[in-house]
Formats: sequence, structure tokens, C-alpha cells
Amino acid sequence: MSENKDQKFVYDFIEGNKDLKDLLGGKGANLAEMTNLGLPVPPGFTITTEACKVYLESGDEPVELRDEVSAHLDALEQKMGKKLGQADNPLLVSVRSGAKFSMPGMMDTVLNIGLSDKSVEGLAKQAGDERFAWDSYRRLIQMFGKTVLGVDGELFEEALDEAKSAKKVTIDTDLEAADLKKLVKLFKKIVKAEAGRDFPQDPREQMDLAIKAVFDSWNGDRAKLYRRQERIPHDLGTAVNVCSMVFGNLGPDSGTGVAFTRDPASGHQGVYGDYLQNAQGEDVVAGIRNTVPLADLESIDKKSYDQLMGIMETLENHYKDLCDIEFTIERGQLWMLQTRVGKRTAGAAFRIATQLVDQGLIDEAEALQRVNGAQLAQLMFPRFDDAAKVEQVGRGIAASPGAAVGKAVFDSYTAVKWSRSGEKVILIRRETNPDDLDGMIAAEGILTSRGGKTSHAAVVARGMGKTCVCGAEELEVDTKRRRMTVPGGQVVEEGDVVSIDGSTGKVYLGEVPVVPSPVVEYFEGRMHAGADDADELVQAVHRIMAYADRVRRLRVRANADNAEDALRARRFGAQGIGLCRTEHMFLGDRRQYVERLILADTDSEREGALEQLLPLQKNDFVELFEAMDGLPVTVRLLDPPLHEFLPDITELSVRVALAESRKEPHENELRLLQAVHRLHEQNPMLGLRGVRLGLVIPGLFTMQVRAIAEAAAQRIEAKGDPRAEIMIPLVGTVQELELVRDEAEQVIAEVQQRTGVELKLALGTMIELPRAAVTAGQIAEAAEFFSFGTNDLTQTVWGFSRDDVEASFFTAYLEKGIFGVSPFETIDKDGVGSLVRSAVEAGRATRPDIKLGVCGEHGGDPESVHFFHEVGLDYVSCSPFRIPVARLEAGRAAAQASGSDSR
Repeated sequence: MSENKDQKFVYDFIEGNKDLKDLLGGKGANLAEMTNLGLPVPPGFTITTEACKVYLESGDEPVELRDEVSAHLDALEQKMGKKLGQADNPLLVSVRSGAKFSMPGMMDTVLNIGLSDKSVEGLAKQAGDERFAWDSYRRLIQMFGKTVLGVDGELFEEALDEAKSAKKVTIDTDLEAADLKKLVKLFKKIVKAEAGRDFPQDPREQMDLAIKAVFDSWNGDRAKLYRRQERIPHDLGTAVNVCSMVFGNLGPDSGTGVAFTRDPASGHQGVYGDYLQNAQGEDVVAGIRNTVPLADLESIDKKSYDQLMGIMETLENHYKDLCDIEFTIERGQLWMLQTRVGKRTAGAAFRIATQLVDQGLIDEAEALQRVNGAQLAQLMFPRFDDAAKVEQVGRGIAASPGAAVGKAVFDSYTAVKWSRSGEKVILIRRETNPDDLDGMIAAEGILTSRGGKTSHAAVVARGMGKTCVCGAEELEVDTKRRRMTVPGGQVVEEGDVVSIDGSTGKVYLGEVPVVPSPVVEYFEGRMHAGADDADELVQAVHRIMAYADRVRRLRVRANADNAEDALRARRFGAQGIGLCRTEHMFLGDRRQYVERLILADTDSEREGALEQLLPLQKNDFVELFEAMDGLPVTVRLLDPPLHEFLPDITELSVRVALAESRKEPHENELRLLQAVHRLHEQNPMLGLRGVRLGLVIPGLFTMQVRAIAEAAAQRIEAKGDPRAEIMIPLVGTVQELELVRDEAEQVIAEVQQRTGVELKLALGTMIELPRAAVTAGQIAEAAEFFSFGTNDLTQTVWGFSRDDVEASFFTAYLEKGIFGVSPFETIDKDGVGSLVRSAVEAGRATRPDIKLGVCGEHGGDPESVHFFHEVGLDYVSCSPFRIPVARLEAGRAAAQASGSDSR
């Protein structure tokens, strides 16, 4: 039941436009837009996403829907001059899904609705082609049986293969009308046996059942999996498009194809796409028959080709973006079946964005919105080494770039199973279909022997940023025997390692070594964007990054613990260090000094251990301040529990037991074992760590503060410009911070007096406990800056132990939709984010000039960066490799906010 009786659930194509995607879905909105532009679109209508939502919530269609569909069907029949499924001159329609966001192949489509035992004869007479009519009927029963009635699609495929074998032919088009009549009878028997009912002969029943099947497909397993992968909300629903059929399978003067206004793999301008004569659209996308390049259409049908080129230019100029177009030619008449802003590879996204700026179609602000951090991160992945010795065994179509290496697997189930056990795999198929989605997600890359740039494998892989090579025809893929035969007869068995290059289409045996990407070389300063050898991609990245840096408000710092990482981060564009973890400076050879500190029984022993650590810490900070000269460096005082610096309890117990059995000296091991037992905690991450260590172990934090202060003084004496910030971890109450701050200020004053150097060292804290966030206004009285430690804050807000929960139940939570994405990957805006927001407001209310940042790994997550911009942080800090991503997303966040303000 619908709540609003005046609600309209069906729109004719002439009633909508491209801005109604929420209501009409992407396909319906764009069909309406093309109709409004006067392009040749077959007449039809769209059932809205609102109707789908009612159906999914109540289990039944809105009561008004049937009457609305009937009214629009009557209008369509009058426009076409024939009725749905009438015996002598039948109107046939397609029923297609169409959600707001493109979900290629994930939901259902049924073509040729209206055909029956009677109307197939009328279609044959109307078309003057008996074979065409029976081929169309065969297709309807096959698609309807699988999609609407739930019959296993393999049963139809096997029957089709047997018919071709009996005829001694290899392609569908070689079957004659008599063969197809036999197939129709066989297909109907399959439907009866598997579905428990006859194939419906009433055309309206066919259409109504198909509409419900499309609604149901929104909640199909593959659709839900795709939405989780692409982070598409689950409550949007899908529209349904009912469109009068046009036929590409009427003979050699008919056909179907997919076109792109630019190459979706590279971004280069030209004629890109696939065309298939005497076929229907599903044949192209499925990759079952190999297509010809779109450019060949010029010699096949010059008139349609020229018209298509003009329409492609019109659409790109209208949408101001790369357009993905589906079309059919029916006996020389071109029809447009769909357009949408096309999915593209990461490299193509950057190239196209700058090309459109140069053409004057968009401005720099819009170009910045056309790319994202995930795409930039993909461009930073390594590529195959051209100088390596390789064994190339094939070449296909470069469908989605990247360098992928893994063990060969030949079905989706194995890909998922092996991937979960830690194996890297390459999914190899003759062609993929929507049921392969989970395997495609699990694999490092996809290789198919059939299909082109517009096949299912290519389109889905590009959308996921997954390496893909399609249409490697010289490779013989045998999925049943789990093997692939390469030219020369060599066999690749399941488990053998293969390498695929999605940028060139080349396929190699074995593991091919990789080298850094040119984009990384650019960020590291080894390639200048203006140099002669800088490729077009690097230049495009440079231009967009330069604009992002100009407009962003958020500064970007690095999480770095040594001078080497700091220098690399600075080359990547870091504007300081937001987190230097001093515990990393106590590892390796220095662990012995920490052990002495832990084992100290007297004040003098403890002070001796600290005196040994002091010069080592000081030298570390001198190097770090020199690397980041003139930029802020936030040094976190010791945070983890002390037991992490001691040997493992099991290892120590064994050593002590062996020493006792051999009557060997083991006093030190015994003391260490006693210390491990003494320091043992049931939940050490909530025990003696952070600020608690500094308050319980005298001299520990003062030693670290002294090392920082002396290092800063030394750099100032050397004419440097150190900008150190001292951060106290795990503070839960302002009293803790005040006690540590008092001690730190005394040490800093003492170093100033002794060296004669004025020091300006900021003192602040991490906000990583819920209580700290709730009492941020009080804590700000003693803190000059906050840095949100969102890793621990997420753990403490959710009550999660990250090391345990990610392995134990996160997969189930993601599959059940409890999480859209792990809260450790993207900030939980409603929970953790709410605390961050309130702490920002309270901190600034107390201290208006307080500096606010984030140093958890969320600082490099694209979606989280937008949230941190929104709540008003001053900077984000992340690992060095993620700095370019954070810079880009900070720019995008600022540009989006500016665009919203201007509207």
C-alpha cells in the first residue's frame, strides 16, 4: 500500500530529465533526457524507485501501480500503432532495471516481452524473417526462465550448446529457424520441469512478473554484494524501465553496440566501443560472441556510423563528461537505448578531467570533483618492470590497468576461498557474468578469453579499480578441467602463477617483477611534471593536485618516527609531522635499556637507565627536527604498556627452564620473567600505558621532554627552525594533563636557562578516550592542541579490541549490513564522529586558538577527510604514502563546501 494516493509512480520518457535520478534511476532519467534532446529513443515509460520501495517494504506493489502502468501501456500502444503481444502485429517491450547509481549486470533485464506461441508467428510475418522471430522467442524464454522463474541458466546454455553441436556449428547465428523452433520447445519443457509451471502465454502477465522480478533483484545477493563493495546505500531501490523493443538481430543490416565518447581505459579521445552484427544488446555485454571495434561500423553502415558520431558529440557536450552509450541498429535505423556518465579507470579519470578543462567544458573546481583519493591511490601502485625477462603467452584487450600477479583459479568460489586463506589469485574465465562478482572482488585481477572493453568483466573491473585483461582469444580456457592452454600447447593448471598487465593487455607465465609507478616518482621528486619525459598522466595529476593544494583549508601532516620517513613524507607534500611515536625509538638494540629501566629496583638504577636513553632520544629528535625544519613536529610521549618491550612470556619461561635444567646462570632471565609476570594485565590496552606510565614511573616522561627540549635548542643553535609539539597520550581527565604539564614546563625552563636558548614548545594531548572527548572543554584549559587518536577512540567507543574483532566477526557484520564499511577504515560519523564534533566545539569554546588535528589512520581515508574538514579540524595526519590522497581529498572537501555555500 502506498501512503500518498496522489503519488505518481509511472513517468513517460517525455516527462522526466537527467536530474531525476533519485526518482527515475540513472537509466530512466537519461532515457528521458535523450528524448528531450530529440535523439532517437524508442518510446517507453519508467516505474519509479518509490514504487520499488513500497514493494520491498510491504511485499506488494502499490495499489495504484497497475492502473498507472495500464494507462501508460495504452498510450505506448497508441503511439506505436500495435498492442502488446497481439497475434498479427505484436508490440514487444523490454523490462530493465535502473538504479540511481550504475550497477552493471547486478540486477535483472528481460527482452522481447510479448512473444508467445501465437505472436511469434505474427512477428515472423511482420519482419519477413522467421529465423529472427524464433530467435527472439528463444531469448525471451531463456531470460524469463532464469530471471523471473529462477531456472538455472546453465540448463538453457547446455541445451543451446547441444543444438549447435548437433548442427555442427559454433555460433548462435548459424542455427536456422527450424533449429530454433526445436529449442523453443525444449526451453519450455525446461521451464515446466524446473519452475513447476508453463511459460506464460499472456503478455501482460509476462510484463507484470518481469517488473516484480526487477524489484526483487534489488535485494539479490549479487546486487547487495556490489552495493557493499561500492558503498551504495541499500535503501534507494531501483526503477524499472519499460521500453518498446527495437531489434538488432534482424540480419546483417542490424546490430547492437556499446560506445564511449573517450577511451574509458586511458581517457584518450577517439572512436571507442564494440559492435556486433545481427545481435541483441545482451550478447555484447555478456562477451559470449567476440565483437568488432566500433570503428568498423563505418564500413558496415556509414549512415548509422556518422549519425552515431554526431550523437556522441552531442551527449558529451551536454553531459560535459565521458558518456557510455548503448545503441541498436534495426535495418539501418539507429536507436539510442541508454547513456550514462561512463565508468573509467583511475588514469582516465585524471586525463579526462584536465582535457575537459582545456576544452572549456568544465572549470578546475569541477575537474577536482571528477577524481578522488581512491583513484589517486590506485595510480600509485607499482607497475611491471619493462626490463625484466618475461614469458609472454598471450595478449588481450587492456580493459582496466594495473599490474596483477597471482595463482590461476577458474571459478569464483575458489577465488574467494584461496583469497581468504591469504593467497593472491587471478580469476580466469571464458567470460564473466554477474554471479562471478564475489570472485572478482577477491581476485588481484581478472583474465577472460572472450569479450571486449564493454563486456561485463571490463565494466565491473573498471568500476572496482581492478586489473583486467579481456578477449585474449589465443588462450583456451577450460573451466571444467581447471586449466588454460596457451599457444604452443603449454598448460596452465590451477595454482600456477600468472601475471597480467591491464595497461597493455599482456599475459605472462610466472611472477613479473614490479617497479614504482611514475606518479610515485613524481611525488618523490624524481620526475618533474614539466619535463619532456613526463607523461600525460603525470601532468594531469600535477595540475589537479596543484589546484587541490590551492583551495584546501586542511593541512596535511605525516605519521613518521624517523628522519628517513620524515624526508619522504616531506617530498610527498607533508606539512609537518602529526604523530611521532617515541616507542619505536626504543626497539632493536635499545630494548636492553628499557629492560634495565623496568628491572630497576632503586632510584639510582632507574635514573641510570634513563640517563643511557636520554642521548639516544635526543639524537633521534635532532635528526627529525632537521628533516622537518620549519614545520611542526608532534612528538607523542611513550604510550604502549611496558610489557611490549620485554620478551614473550612463553619464550622466557622456556629459556629459564632450560637454564635451570642445565644448571646454567640465568639470573637476568629470571628477573625478566618475574617482571613480565608483575606487569601482566588482563587487558593491557586499557591498563598501565600512556599518561599513566608517566605518572607512575618517575623520570620517564621528564627524560623524554628533556631530550625534545635539548634537541630543539641544539637545532636553534645551528640556525635551524624546530617547531616541536609535545603530546601526552591517553589522557582521561584534565588533572592527569596538568601534572605532566607542570613537570614538562619545569624541564623546559631548566633547559632554556642552561642553554640560553628560548624555546617555544607547545604542550597538548591526544583525545582517544570517550571521557576525554566528553570533558574536552576542561582538558583544553591545560592543552594548546588536541590530536584525535581515532584508532583507540574507535576501540573504546565501540568496545572493540581491534586485533581480535577484525578477524573474528567483522566479515559477518559487513555481510549482514551492520557495517557499511569497517569503522577502523572510515570514521563512524554517528558514534565516534559525534564525540569528535562535540570535543572540537568544547575545546574551541574554552580556548579559541587551540590547534586541532587527527593522527589515526582515518587521517588518510578519503571519506573521513571530508568529515574532518566539515567539523573544523586544522590538519589531518597519516602515513607518508597516503599524504597525496589526503591532500587531494582535503581540496575536494573545500571545493565541495565552497560550491554548497555559493548555491
